[in-house]
Amino acid sequence: MLVFDQVGYYYRRGQEVVKEVSFTIQKGEFISIVGGNGSGKSTLAKLMNGLLLAKQGSVALGEQATSDPDQARDVRQTIGLVFQNPEDQFITTNVTDEIVFGLENIRVPPEQIGGRVQDALRATGLERYADAAPHELSGGQKQRAAVAAVIAMQPQFIVFDEATSMLDPEGRNELIKLMRDLHAQGITIIQITHHMDEVLASRRVLLLDQGKLAFDGPTDRFFREVPLEPYGLERPFAVRIGQQLGWSGEATADWKGRAASQWSIE
Repeated sequence: MLVFDQVGYYYRRGQEVVKEVSFTIQKGEFISIVGGNGSGKSTLAKLMNGLLLAKQGSVALGEQATSDPDQARDVRQTIGLVFQNPEDQFITTNVTDEIVFGLENIRVPPEQIGGRVQDALRATGLERYADAAPHELSGGQKQRAAVAAVIAMQPQFIVFDEATSMLDPEGRNELIKLMRDLHAQGITIIQITHHMDEVLASRRVLLLDQGKLAFDGPTDRFFREVPLEPYGLERPFAVRIGQQLGWSGEATADWKGRAASQWSIE
Protein backbone atom coordinates (compact mmCIF):
# COMPACT_ATOMS: atom_id res chain seq x y z
CA MET A 1 0.00 0.00 0.00
CA LEU A 2 1.36 3.41 -1.06
CA VAL A 3 0.17 6.29 1.11
CA PHE A 4 0.46 10.03 0.49
CA ASP A 5 -0.46 12.02 3.61
CA GLN A 6 -0.83 15.79 3.17
CA VAL A 7 2.18 15.86 0.83
CA GLY A 8 3.62 19.15 -0.36
CA TYR A 9 6.63 19.80 -2.57
CA TYR A 10 8.35 22.83 -4.07
CA TYR A 11 11.44 23.34 -6.20
CA ARG A 12 11.61 26.98 -5.16
CA ARG A 13 10.37 28.07 -1.74
CA GLY A 14 7.01 29.76 -1.93
CA GLN A 15 6.12 28.15 -5.28
CA GLU A 16 4.53 24.82 -4.38
CA VAL A 17 4.19 22.26 -7.16
CA VAL A 18 2.28 19.71 -5.04
CA LYS A 19 -0.04 20.99 -2.31
CA GLU A 20 -1.51 18.96 0.58
CA VAL A 21 -2.13 15.85 -1.53
CA SER A 22 -3.49 12.75 0.21
CA PHE A 23 -4.45 9.40 -1.29
CA THR A 24 -3.82 5.66 -0.91
CA ILE A 25 -2.98 3.17 -3.66
CA GLN A 26 -3.60 -0.50 -2.90
CA LYS A 27 -1.61 -3.34 -4.41
CA GLY A 28 -3.17 -4.60 -7.65
CA GLU A 29 -4.78 -1.34 -8.77
CA PHE A 30 -4.54 0.21 -12.25
CA ILE A 31 -4.60 3.99 -11.86
CA SER A 32 -4.29 6.93 -14.24
CA ILE A 33 -3.00 10.29 -13.05
CA VAL A 34 -4.08 13.16 -15.29
CA GLY A 35 -4.02 16.94 -15.33
CA GLY A 36 -3.02 19.91 -17.42
CA ASN A 37 0.55 20.98 -18.09
CA GLY A 38 2.28 22.07 -14.89
CA SER A 39 -0.27 20.39 -12.63
CA GLY A 40 2.39 18.40 -10.75
CA LYS A 41 1.98 14.96 -12.33
CA SER A 42 5.65 14.14 -12.94
CA THR A 43 6.64 15.54 -9.55
CA LEU A 44 4.10 13.17 -8.00
CA ALA A 45 5.69 10.25 -9.85
CA LYS A 46 9.14 11.04 -8.47
CA LEU A 47 7.74 11.42 -4.96
CA MET A 48 6.30 7.91 -5.19
CA ASN A 49 9.62 6.09 -5.19
CA GLY A 50 11.75 8.58 -3.33
CA LEU A 51 13.54 10.29 -6.23
CA LEU A 52 12.09 13.42 -4.62
CA LEU A 53 11.35 13.72 -0.90
CA ALA A 54 8.26 15.51 0.38
CA LYS A 55 8.84 18.97 1.84
CA GLN A 56 5.63 18.60 3.85
CA GLY A 57 3.64 15.56 4.92
CA SER A 58 4.83 12.03 4.24
CA VAL A 59 5.01 9.32 1.58
CA ALA A 60 5.13 5.71 2.77
CA LEU A 61 5.16 2.28 1.21
CA GLY A 62 3.59 0.13 3.89
CA GLU A 63 5.77 0.74 6.94
CA GLN A 64 8.63 2.15 4.84
CA ALA A 65 8.97 5.92 4.62
CA THR A 66 10.54 7.16 1.38
CA SER A 67 12.38 9.81 3.42
CA ASP A 68 14.30 7.15 5.39
CA PRO A 69 17.68 6.63 3.65
CA ASP A 70 17.96 3.15 5.17
CA GLN A 71 14.79 2.10 3.32
CA ALA A 72 15.33 3.97 0.04
CA ARG A 73 16.80 0.98 -1.80
CA ASP A 74 13.87 -1.29 -0.89
CA VAL A 75 11.32 1.37 -1.84
CA ARG A 76 12.91 1.96 -5.26
CA GLN A 77 13.12 -1.76 -5.89
CA THR A 78 9.44 -2.16 -5.03
CA ILE A 79 8.27 0.86 -7.06
CA GLY A 80 9.75 0.94 -10.57
CA LEU A 81 9.66 4.14 -12.63
CA VAL A 82 9.55 4.34 -16.44
CA PHE A 83 10.33 7.81 -17.79
CA GLN A 84 8.91 9.75 -20.72
CA ASN A 85 12.11 9.45 -22.74
CA PRO A 86 13.51 5.90 -22.58
CA GLU A 87 16.96 7.14 -23.55
CA ASP A 88 17.14 8.88 -20.18
CA GLN A 89 17.30 5.40 -18.61
CA PHE A 90 19.88 3.78 -20.91
CA ILE A 91 23.37 3.42 -19.47
CA THR A 92 24.89 0.46 -21.34
CA THR A 93 25.36 -0.45 -25.01
CA ASN A 94 22.79 -3.23 -25.52
CA VAL A 95 19.44 -4.39 -24.22
CA THR A 96 20.71 -7.37 -22.22
CA ASP A 97 23.41 -5.37 -20.46
CA GLU A 98 20.82 -2.72 -19.64
CA ILE A 99 18.72 -5.29 -17.80
CA VAL A 100 21.74 -6.84 -16.10
CA PHE A 101 22.95 -3.45 -14.89
CA GLY A 102 19.81 -2.91 -12.80
CA LEU A 103 19.92 -6.43 -11.39
CA GLU A 104 23.53 -6.06 -10.31
CA ASN A 105 22.69 -2.76 -8.63
CA ILE A 106 20.12 -4.46 -6.40
CA ARG A 107 22.53 -7.35 -5.76
CA VAL A 108 20.59 -10.16 -7.37
CA PRO A 109 22.62 -13.40 -7.02
CA PRO A 110 24.53 -14.10 -10.28
CA GLU A 111 22.88 -17.48 -10.73
CA GLN A 112 19.44 -15.76 -10.92
CA ILE A 113 20.34 -13.00 -13.36
CA GLY A 114 20.14 -15.05 -16.58
CA GLY A 115 16.64 -16.28 -15.82
CA ARG A 116 15.38 -12.83 -14.91
CA VAL A 117 16.82 -11.34 -18.10
CA GLN A 118 15.09 -13.98 -20.24
CA ASP A 119 11.79 -13.50 -18.41
CA ALA A 120 11.96 -9.71 -18.91
CA LEU A 121 12.80 -10.04 -22.62
CA ARG A 122 9.95 -12.52 -23.11
CA ALA A 123 7.44 -10.34 -21.25
CA THR A 124 8.25 -7.33 -23.41
CA GLY A 125 8.62 -9.23 -26.70
CA LEU A 126 12.27 -8.30 -27.12
CA GLU A 127 13.93 -11.72 -27.35
CA ARG A 128 15.14 -10.96 -30.90
CA TYR A 129 16.69 -7.70 -29.74
CA ALA A 130 18.64 -8.98 -26.75
CA ASP A 131 21.97 -7.92 -28.26
CA ALA A 132 20.72 -4.81 -30.04
CA ALA A 133 22.06 -1.36 -29.19
CA PRO A 134 19.43 1.17 -28.05
CA HIS A 135 19.95 3.37 -31.14
CA GLU A 136 19.01 0.38 -33.34
CA LEU A 137 15.53 0.15 -31.81
CA SER A 138 12.33 1.92 -32.77
CA GLY A 139 10.72 4.30 -30.29
CA GLY A 140 8.30 1.63 -29.06
CA GLN A 141 11.08 -0.94 -28.74
CA LYS A 142 13.22 1.50 -26.77
CA GLN A 143 10.37 2.06 -24.34
CA ARG A 144 9.82 -1.68 -23.99
CA ALA A 145 13.54 -2.11 -23.29
CA ALA A 146 13.24 0.45 -20.51
CA VAL A 147 10.25 -1.48 -19.14
CA ALA A 148 12.18 -4.77 -19.36
CA ALA A 149 14.96 -3.31 -17.20
CA VAL A 150 12.36 -2.34 -14.61
CA ILE A 151 10.30 -5.54 -14.53
CA ALA A 152 13.44 -7.70 -14.24
CA MET A 153 13.81 -6.20 -10.75
CA GLN A 154 10.38 -7.65 -9.94
CA PRO A 155 8.70 -4.50 -8.59
CA GLN A 156 5.24 -4.63 -7.06
CA PHE A 157 4.37 -1.19 -8.49
CA ILE A 158 5.36 0.36 -11.84
CA VAL A 159 4.88 4.07 -12.52
CA PHE A 160 4.75 5.05 -16.21
CA ASP A 161 5.49 8.79 -16.35
CA GLU A 162 4.13 9.99 -19.72
CA ALA A 163 5.76 6.86 -21.16
CA THR A 164 3.68 6.91 -24.38
CA SER A 165 4.04 10.60 -25.20
CA MET A 166 6.97 10.15 -27.63
CA LEU A 167 5.52 7.10 -29.39
CA ASP A 168 3.56 6.72 -32.61
CA PRO A 169 0.04 5.18 -32.46
CA GLU A 170 1.34 1.63 -32.91
CA GLY A 171 3.93 2.07 -30.18
CA ARG A 172 1.33 3.55 -27.83
CA ASN A 173 -1.02 0.63 -28.40
CA GLU A 174 1.78 -1.84 -27.71
CA LEU A 175 2.79 -0.15 -24.47
CA ILE A 176 -0.80 0.08 -23.17
CA LYS A 177 -1.24 -3.62 -23.95
CA LEU A 178 1.96 -4.34 -22.02
CA MET A 179 0.64 -2.35 -19.04
CA ARG A 180 -2.57 -4.37 -19.08
CA ASP A 181 -0.62 -7.66 -19.30
CA LEU A 182 1.56 -6.66 -16.34
CA HIS A 183 -1.53 -5.65 -14.38
CA ALA A 184 -3.10 -9.05 -15.10
CA GLN A 185 0.02 -10.60 -13.54
CA GLY A 186 -0.66 -8.73 -10.29
CA ILE A 187 1.59 -5.68 -10.72
CA THR A 188 0.14 -2.35 -9.62
CA ILE A 189 0.14 0.03 -12.60
CA ILE A 190 0.20 3.80 -12.23
CA GLN A 191 0.19 5.64 -15.55
CA ILE A 192 0.63 9.37 -15.87
CA THR A 193 -0.78 10.50 -19.18
CA HIS A 194 -2.26 13.41 -21.07
CA HIS A 195 -3.94 11.07 -23.60
CA MET A 196 -7.46 10.61 -22.30
CA ASP A 197 -8.12 7.54 -24.47
CA GLU A 198 -5.39 5.72 -22.53
CA VAL A 199 -7.24 6.41 -19.28
CA LEU A 200 -9.92 3.92 -20.37
CA ALA A 201 -7.50 1.08 -19.58
CA SER A 202 -7.46 2.02 -15.89
CA ARG A 203 -9.96 1.47 -13.10
CA ARG A 204 -9.36 4.68 -11.15
CA VAL A 205 -8.37 8.26 -11.94
CA LEU A 206 -6.53 10.91 -9.93
CA LEU A 207 -6.93 14.43 -11.37
CA LEU A 208 -4.36 17.07 -10.40
CA ASP A 209 -5.02 20.78 -10.81
CA GLN A 210 -2.33 23.30 -9.89
CA GLY A 211 -0.77 20.80 -7.52
CA LYS A 212 -3.97 19.85 -5.72
CA LEU A 213 -6.04 16.69 -5.98
CA ALA A 214 -9.25 17.70 -7.76
CA PHE A 215 -10.74 14.21 -8.24
CA ASP A 216 -10.12 10.67 -7.01
CA GLY A 217 -12.54 7.99 -8.13
CA PRO A 218 -13.59 5.35 -10.67
CA THR A 219 -12.82 5.98 -14.33
CA ASP A 220 -16.46 5.89 -15.49
CA ARG A 221 -17.48 8.43 -12.82
CA PHE A 222 -14.57 10.66 -13.83
CA PHE A 223 -15.79 10.90 -17.41
CA ARG A 224 -19.42 11.21 -16.31
CA GLU A 225 -19.07 13.90 -13.64
CA VAL A 226 -15.94 15.96 -14.26
CA PRO A 227 -16.02 18.82 -16.81
CA LEU A 228 -12.64 18.27 -18.45
CA GLU A 229 -12.33 21.42 -20.57
CA PRO A 230 -11.36 23.71 -17.64
CA TYR A 231 -8.38 21.40 -17.02
CA GLY A 232 -7.26 21.44 -20.65
CA LEU A 233 -8.41 17.84 -21.16
CA GLU A 234 -10.77 16.23 -23.67
CA ARG A 235 -13.07 13.22 -23.43
CA PRO A 236 -11.97 10.17 -25.43
CA PHE A 237 -13.64 9.53 -28.76
CA ALA A 238 -15.31 6.35 -27.41
CA VAL A 239 -16.85 8.27 -24.51
CA ARG A 240 -18.06 11.14 -26.71
CA ILE A 241 -19.74 8.73 -29.13
CA GLY A 242 -21.30 6.75 -26.28
CA GLN A 243 -22.76 9.91 -24.75
CA GLN A 244 -24.12 11.06 -28.12
CA LEU A 245 -25.83 7.68 -28.46
CA GLY A 246 -27.52 8.12 -25.11
CA TRP A 247 -25.08 6.34 -22.79
CA SER A 248 -26.21 7.20 -19.27
CA GLY A 249 -22.71 7.17 -17.82
CA GLU A 250 -23.23 4.03 -15.77
CA ALA A 251 -20.53 1.81 -17.26
CA THR A 252 -21.34 -1.85 -17.46
CA ALA A 253 -18.66 -4.51 -17.08
CA ASP A 254 -18.97 -5.21 -20.80
CA TRP A 255 -18.52 -1.54 -21.72
CA LYS A 256 -15.45 -1.26 -19.47
CA GLY A 257 -13.90 -4.29 -21.07
CA ARG A 258 -14.57 -3.06 -24.59
CA ALA A 259 -13.34 0.45 -23.83
CA ALA A 260 -10.12 -0.80 -22.28
CA SER A 261 -9.36 -3.24 -25.06
CA GLN A 262 -10.59 -1.30 -28.12
CA TRP A 263 -9.49 2.27 -27.47
CA SER A 264 -7.77 3.11 -30.75
CA ILE A 265 -5.74 6.11 -31.74
CA GLU A 266 -5.23 5.13 -35.35
